Amino acid sequence: MSSLEGRTVIITGASSGIGEETARLLASQGTHVVIGARRVERLEALASEIQTDGGSVAFQRLDVTELEQMQEIIKLAQSHFGRIDAIVNNAGVMPLSPLEALKIEEWNQMIDVNIRGVLHGIAAGLPVMKKQGFGQFINVASIGAYEVSPTAAVYSATKYAVRAITDGLRQETAGQNIRVTLVSPGVTESELPDSITHKDTIDFMKEYRRIALPAESIARSIAFAIEQPSDVDVNEMVIRPLV
Repeated sequence: MSSLEGRTVIITGASSGIGEETARLLASQGTHVVIGARRVERLEALASEIQTDGGSVAFQRLDVTELEQMQEIIKLAQSHFGRIDAIVNNAGVMPLSPLEALKIEEWNQMIDVNIRGVLHGIAAGLPVMKKQGFGQFINVASIGAYEVSPTAAVYSATKYAVRAITDGLRQETAGQNIRVTLVSPGVTESELPDSITHKDTIDFMKEYRRIALPAESIARSIAFAIEQPSDVDVNEMVIRPLV
């Protein structure tokens, strides 16, 4: 029996990329997955696939910038499966551009989704985990949480923030049987670049992302962190393509 059997894991941003592959992998290992994203039709298709393969899944439309919606998906997980073992705060956006392009709406979108979304996941999940006496937060950052490159100043700032929030949460929950993990992927196959509107950046990213990890590789890393014994807390993982 897999050590993931019977656990309940909430995954945000589950309609594509890392979130989608994490849901597939965990469900195949006997985990109850609760998936959320804004594109409901994608969630329906993924849930149908998981159920056809014998997996356990519930889904709900989720905009992580709305605290109430994050609270609702927590309630969904509790009502269906009675507990929450982990929340994977994965939802993120990456409309890169140089600062001088002044794409202020895109800056605000990154701040809202990448930072506020993680905070909402913590705000909704932490009281539940403290009450049940266990749980785990897995916050998905990026190698952008460790380095800054041209066009990525705001994106990296949001991921540095996720890194800081995650370590602060780890320290504040020490001794409460709540595990906290930061997963920072390198270049990974996903739809993130599709949101870029700055033409020169689009052209640059085509070459920059030429070598990329499959999203399944990050999903395996997330599964690894969850399946560790209860007295093991994997705090931080950076996963890059081997080049």
